[in-house]
Amino acid sequence: MLGRLLELIVLLLVIRAAWRTLSSLVTISGGVRKSPAARGEPQAKHLVRDPVCGTYVSPDSAVYQDGRYFCSEKCRDDYKRQAS
Repeated sequence: MLGRLLELIVLLLVIRAAWRTLSSLVTISGGVRKSPAARGEPQAKHLVRDPVCGTYVSPDSAVYQDGRYFCSEKCRDDYKRQAS
C-alpha cells in the first residue's frame, strides 16, 4: 500500500515537471510574451549626441538649433563660435 502511494506521488511529480517544461517552451517559442512595459522594465529612449561635448541627451530636454541638438545653451554658443 505504501509502495503504491509513493509510486503515485513520483508519477505526479514527473507529470508536473513535464507540464512546467512544456509550458515554458511554449512561452519561449512565441507563445505569451509580455511587453517590456508590462514586465515593469523602463522604455528605451532615443538619445542624441551633442556635437560639442559629446554628451548624450534626450531630444525632449535638448537645446535644438539649426538641425542639431545641444545639451545646453553654453554648448550651442560654443558651436556657433567655432563655426564662425
